[in-house]
This record gives sequence, structure tokens and C-alpha cells, in this order.
Amino acid sequence: MSSKTVLGLEDVWKIYGEKEAVQVEALKDVDLNVHQGDFTSITGPSGSGKSTLMHIIGCLLRPTRGTVKIDGVDISTLTESELASIRGQKVGFVFQQFNLMSKFTALENVALPLTFHDVGRKERIEKARKLLERVGLGDRVDHYPTELSGGQRQRVAIARALVVDPSVILADEPTGNLDTETGQEIMEIFEELNEDEERTLLLVTHEPHIARFADINVHLVDGEIVTYDKSFKDEMERVKK
Repeated sequence: MSSKTVLGLEDVWKIYGEKEAVQVEALKDVDLNVHQGDFTSITGPSGSGKSTLMHIIGCLLRPTRGTVKIDGVDISTLTESELASIRGQKVGFVFQQFNLMSKFTALENVALPLTFHDVGRKERIEKARKLLERVGLGDRVDHYPTELSGGQRQRVAIARALVVDPSVILADEPTGNLDTETGQEIMEIFEELNEDEERTLLLVTHEPHIARFADINVHLVDGEIVTYDKSFKDEMERVKK
């Protein structure tokens, strides 16, 4: 993979609560570098800090202290409007709940983020259509979310995450609402995006059979990184055999 650092965290802490007696240290002294083309899973028990870490990386939360850089830009010092701009340009989100607009078709949902980037309607529609074809939904572009299965809705969400060509795609429990077979299909799409297009992926999951798709695993316990395994996928494949 590329040596370019897409995401860098140094001495990142997130502490909830103002009074010392009721403070909760959700993240403690987290150091993490993600390079272009990395496929990284973040695992850990409930309450380990997985979601907090994801929200900080996604510019949805500020760290209490420490440095967070996306493509070299320190997001921990930005204003709210600057954070929103970075979030819209550099990060693609895929959520467990899909988060699609029910009154928009699949095509309109995918094209929507481009309206905030001064992209003309014709170009928006053309790009959205190509991405829906990329995830196997070329024949469902005019369907509304209620007319799609859970797996199809997640494919739409993946296409939407890709439409702005983000530096990193953050997937938060993306198979959590799907059956095992459909979840496998969704993960295979992520795997293809990583291997064929060198997309940088960061996946939060509590399911070992989902985490095994990643090449690198970051395991959190009580807000701290206790394991950083760069040969994770190979080891999981050996365990399977």
C-alpha cells in the first residue's frame, strides 16, 4: 500500500464530564496512523471507545486533547464550519442504519452530497448512476429506500459514501442490520473497493467474522489501544483453515 498518511492521531484523549469526580475517559493516549489503501478494523467490547474514536475521526466529535490530522490537516483546531467542510470532502460514512432519505430515490440519495460541492445536475446524476452500477444496483436507480432490501439500501449507502471521492471511508457496524449472507456480500464490496481501487477503509465492528476482512486490526479496551495487528487478515485466514 501507499506510504501516504491519510489519517494520523497523536496522544488523543476524549474525556466526558466537567467535574473530576464524574469524568469518564472514553479514549486514553491513542496513537494511530492510517495510510492510503489500508483496510483497518477497530474492535473491542462494548464501552471500549470504538464509536468515540470513529466520531472523532469523522469530525463529529472533538478530542479533549491531542492531534487528529486528515490529509495533513489538523482537524482538532478547526471551527465548526471548517469541520463540516472537511467532513463533507474527506470522509465517506456508511452507517448501520443506512441513513438514507426516504423521499429520495437511490439515484437522488447518492447524488445528494454533490449538491454541496457546486457540481452540476447532469454530472451529479451521471456519477451517481455509475456508482450504483459499481455496487450492483444499476437496475434499481429509480427505487425508493422502502422498495429496497436491507442489503440494497446498504449498497446505496456505500455508493453515496464514494460519491465525493473521500480520503477515507468510515463504516460503523455496516452489517449490523443485515443477515449473515447479505453481510458477507456487503463486506465483499468493501474488500473489492480496497483491493481494486485502493480505497482507504476504517471499519468498526464487534463481529470477528466481519473484522477478518481487514488487513489491520486495532483492538480497544477501556479507551486504549491494546493490540495493533498488521497481519490480521492473514492470521484469520490461517485460523479458518
